[in-house]
Amino acid sequence: MSGCVNDTRRGRLVVLAGPSGVGKSSVVRELRTLYPDLWFSVSATTREQRPGEVDGVDYRFVTAAEFDRMIAEGELLEWASIHRGIHRSGTPRAPIEQRLAAGLPALVEVDLQGARELRRTMPEAFLVFLCPPSWEALVERLTGRGTEPPEVVERRLRTAKEELAARDEFDAVVVNTDVRATAEDLLTLVLDKSSDQLEKHE
Repeated sequence: MSGCVNDTRRGRLVVLAGPSGVGKSSVVRELRTLYPDLWFSVSATTREQRPGEVDGVDYRFVTAAEFDRMIAEGELLEWASIHRGIHRSGTPRAPIEQRLAAGLPALVEVDLQGARELRRTMPEAFLVFLCPPSWEALVERLTGRGTEPPEVVERRLRTAKEELAARDEFDAVVVNTDVRATAEDLLTLVLDKSSDQLEKHE
């Protein structure tokens, strides 16, 4: 290992996005299993903490006033209102900057809007679009539960079409045909510039 290069280079920021129902959460869980040392950005949110959630692990839970301050002082790389303004969530800047400055990789999971904003605030970010194997497979995922009213399902499908149309904005597209294989493909992208910083856990 050549220490001279590694001490000066900046880590890679990988941004993962994709349509609702494509399996982002499942892929991220598999990543955590494969590489427990891989660092994921923890979003700040104004919503109430749910039973079982750990502050600083699942989310960083903050008040609306604190969130306003973070926006005003430029502490968020991106943020958005969720569910028509019921609460807000965003990506804190400082932890990511610290990782990248140390030459270590960082992974952020966001929606399309968040990915676009991160492209603007962090031009060096590597954007990965998680794609379903087919439109039919995504429709089945979004409608399979049968627990939501038709208008909600229709809205989700409309949004998914818009998100799929934006795939060319991304640096890489990974098709989620198998969660394990997809997680391994994503790790290859995350470690592209930092493969000597993490040890694979079998």
